[in-house]
Amino acid sequence: MRCWLPSQAVVRAMSSSGGAPSPYTTLAISHPAESITHVELHRPEKRNAMNRAFWSEMVDCFNEIAGDPECRVVVVSGAGKIFTAGIDLMDMASDILQPEGDDTARISWNLRQIITKYQETFSVIEKCPKPVVVAVHGACVGGGVDLITACDIRLCTQDAWFQVKEVDIGLAADVGTLQRLPKVIGSRSLVNELALTARKMYADEAKSSGLVSRVFADKEAMMAGALEMAGEIAGRSPVAVQGTKINLVYSRDHSVAEGLNYMATWNMSMLQTQDVMKSAQAAMEKKSPKTIAFSKL
Repeated sequence: MRCWLPSQAVVRAMSSSGGAPSPYTTLAISHPAESITHVELHRPEKRNAMNRAFWSEMVDCFNEIAGDPECRVVVVSGAGKIFTAGIDLMDMASDILQPEGDDTARISWNLRQIITKYQETFSVIEKCPKPVVVAVHGACVGGGVDLITACDIRLCTQDAWFQVKEVDIGLAADVGTLQRLPKVIGSRSLVNELALTARKMYADEAKSSGLVSRVFADKEAMMAGALEMAGEIAGRSPVAVQGTKINLVYSRDHSVAEGLNYMATWNMSMLQTQDVMKSAQAAMEKKSPKTIAFSKL
């Protein structure tokens, strides 16, 4: 893995609004540097609103990334003026407001299947063993909060704002925010306030509460920072990096004792890798891990 820093040309290209390539209509996929995949929400003319195609394309995209040995880290961003306006109500109304079924039981059964399908759209990010860095500019509304709370590292611009919008449209958020946001922020009172009032949270508060870890002056600076961070991650052993993500997610949802037991079972095999010796040798020689040629995983 060679040492790499993002050039302004690369950052501008990532922030542009070029056409989204096949097979996706709502996402643009690029590879701005070795071992880094960039997934861009790509409906700028619709403020990246999440239409019916988006919910299935995200699953296909991240399942493909999960199995791609060339990819070691993912950066997610939004094209255009904002990150996302959330769910595309005009496109999704029929699924939500007119579910099929001959009686209450069958309507409910079908609606539950629809909801669990939509939940997978963001759970697939969390299940992906590759770390996901999300870079938010402008508005991040409704489903956008569901999306970013499933990511591993969250960055934003100074003009970014976040809104758990669902109560304003008559429903409880049902695809991840109410489950993940309390574990991201840590303050139950603040989570309850945001979810029950649908008020906006701006960048400074997002940083102080722990929703994001860094705030940048503008989108170009943020994308450069996201790519630099992704390069640091991609330069480490993929065995170490992916094992770290998987165990962090597991430990979040289990006791310390269960997490330690899972970790011991995990590393009894994962320690048997040349990556440990290569990394130790580089450290003794005062070399960066990014100079090491790690095998694909």
